[in-house]
Amino acid sequence: MSLSASLSIATSGLNAAQYAMNVASQNVANAGTSGYAAETANVRARDTNGVGSGVNAGPTTLATDAPLQKALLTQNAETASLSAQNAALSAVSAVQGSTTAAAGSSGTLPDQLGNVQSAMIALVATPDSATAQQNVVAAAGNLVSTVHTLADTYQQQRQNAQDAIVGSVGSINTSLTTIGTLSTQIMRLQSQGVSTADLENQRNTVVTDLSNQLSISTQVVSNGDMSVRTADGLLLPTHDIDGTTNGAISSQWPLSTSAATVTVGAAYPGTSAANALPAVTLVGRDVTSLMRGGTLGGNIALRDTTLPTMQAQLDSFSYTLASRFQQQGIGLFSGSNGSLPSAAGDATAPDGTVGFAQDLQVSRGYAGNASALVNGSKGDTTALQNVLDGGFAGGQVSAPVSGLGINGNLAIGYDGAQGLVALSTSMTAAQASVISDVSGNLDTAQATQTSLSGKLGSATGVSIDREMANIVTLQNAYTANAKVVSAVQSMFQSLLNAIGG
Repeated sequence: MSLSASLSIATSGLNAAQYAMNVASQNVANAGTSGYAAETANVRARDTNGVGSGVNAGPTTLATDAPLQKALLTQNAETASLSAQNAALSAVSAVQGSTTAAAGSSGTLPDQLGNVQSAMIALVATPDSATAQQNVVAAAGNLVSTVHTLADTYQQQRQNAQDAIVGSVGSINTSLTTIGTLSTQIMRLQSQGVSTADLENQRNTVVTDLSNQLSISTQVVSNGDMSVRTADGLLLPTHDIDGTTNGAISSQWPLSTSAATVTVGAAYPGTSAANALPAVTLVGRDVTSLMRGGTLGGNIALRDTTLPTMQAQLDSFSYTLASRFQQQGIGLFSGSNGSLPSAAGDATAPDGTVGFAQDLQVSRGYAGNASALVNGSKGDTTALQNVLDGGFAGGQVSAPVSGLGINGNLAIGYDGAQGLVALSTSMTAAQASVISDVSGNLDTAQATQTSLSGKLGSATGVSIDREMANIVTLQNAYTANAKVVSAVQSMFQSLLNAIGG
């Protein structure tokens, strides 16, 4: 073997060791980077006409575990969705009152209703007592205040969800365009035979961020491009071709939605443009129902299903409360216009029951004249007793149980013919069950996410011990190759000296 061939081989060894050292250093530097997959320096033997001629370095590849990566992306979306729902429902839980406080002081809806019942019992016993009369009106006012607080909380959380939907769509668009940009660079470099591991790691990090916003799956094709689909298989664009997509203006690309003020009568899809909340669209196509999982899916569920159902339950209770009292001769509760709405579940208050919880009030005739409860100076407790015997009992005016909400597609999910206290208890229990289920599912989802993340980290993450051992080996290889280069150079110098001498 010639000296020049030996020098070429040793030089290729130096270059390969330097290349592998750079990869190892990159791994060590990113050992704490979330989602970073360890890069592998690939060095292979090189030959010329069957004779060894050194080594070729690259391209660099990533450590992968496709099944674990797919499972973690799915779990990220599930956990993020439940986290968004849990945050909103925790706010609802906070205003529902304590379930461990003493009876009559918990602040729960059943307890506030029980306080009204107790005050009425006391008034029946002492109908001439102005204090007892005022206590009934005060207890009714506290009940109405509790109803308003719950109703306002539902709507505030719906507004928060709507705002978060807009933010999520913006984040998703950023991630999709970033994936497209990185994919374009990867395809170009791969076609030139250049390593793309660093770009692939960057793209994987963006994919992880995207999975927290929406349930997705990805696929990398042979040229290095990546396709992104929703859980339902909808292809999400990552490349904007010529500024348009299927003829649509680029401002609609990839996803689009708009900000909105959420009112009690607003819904998705709504019954008209006036009460419809904005959809999530892809090139003008409504894809809201396909946006599942992640922060986006969780907030869509809150805005369009979970919180509207809670509102419908409270509207149904409020209507039943006011109707039963009025049926027994004491219209203690009414709407803001002094009357009751029709039982129409898909019309807004004061005409229908949608939003009646916000419209509920203590009737002005009693708020300003508590003695009207006993027919003034007559001390007549007949109507009071009828309310206690009939209004609080079951089998009277039944709560609307279905056809609720502005779209008429909601139901309360429990018996509407129960007594008032039992009805309020059923409503509170139904909502508490939803809150508890989300909280419990979140705990499970987080534990699963942590487990999957740990397994993926073990399979594809950086091992500092392994990298440091590699660096020591590479240092030795570099030193050995450097000695070969030095020896060959000495031999060349000796040869030149001999020729010159």
